[in-house]
Amino acid sequence: MLDFEPFYLTLKLALTTTLVLFIICTPIAYWLAFSRSRFKVLIEAFVGLPLVLPPSVLGFYLLLAFSPENSFGKFLEMHFDIRLVFTFPGLVIASVIYSLPFMIQPIQSGFRMVPDALIETAYTLGKSKLTTLIKVLIPNIKTALLTGCILSFAHTIGEFGVVLMVGGNIPKETRMISVAIYDEVEAMNYHQANVYSSILLVFSFLVLVSVYLVNHGTRKTQYA
Repeated sequence: MLDFEPFYLTLKLALTTTLVLFIICTPIAYWLAFSRSRFKVLIEAFVGLPLVLPPSVLGFYLLLAFSPENSFGKFLEMHFDIRLVFTFPGLVIASVIYSLPFMIQPIQSGFRMVPDALIETAYTLGKSKLTTLIKVLIPNIKTALLTGCILSFAHTIGEFGVVLMVGGNIPKETRMISVAIYDEVEAMNYHQANVYSSILLVFSFLVLVSVYLVNHGTRKTQYA
């Protein structure tokens, strides 16, 4: 019988991660798009690190950081009664870090594509940077925002290394669909693993189709 609990937990994690990323990445992407700071390259490299870093490596260091045996994890548990290792909140934080570039980079590219004349006009009319961001820039990068949300959501759905390292494999708490597939393969229950994998395969394909449809629709509108 198919266990839907891993699907529910994975969707919950993906939705929570995407929402958090949307909130924190929009101002970061804005700063990266328009800042002339000498440290900008370092920040961009740090943000893009999860793209090239093996998930198990990132998961390992997050596990060490969150562990009550180390300073940061011990501080959180002693002073705030917060335990991040092998918990859902810890998974959310780890997923946010792991999926950071998938939200920031599309939004940053969207900001850069907004015509300078549009921004300068807003400033000429006396609009502040915050007002320009909210009323001028964001409405003009809806496609980039949607692409970032879709990619972040899909990337979180497919997480394995970070999820296993930080969350472990606790039923009804941290057992995500990718971990469930791994368990079924280890138990040589290939039929169940195939069912789980097929659902993820179809979902991933639909996500990519959605992204391409959005991008093609935007291009047609621009050149119509």
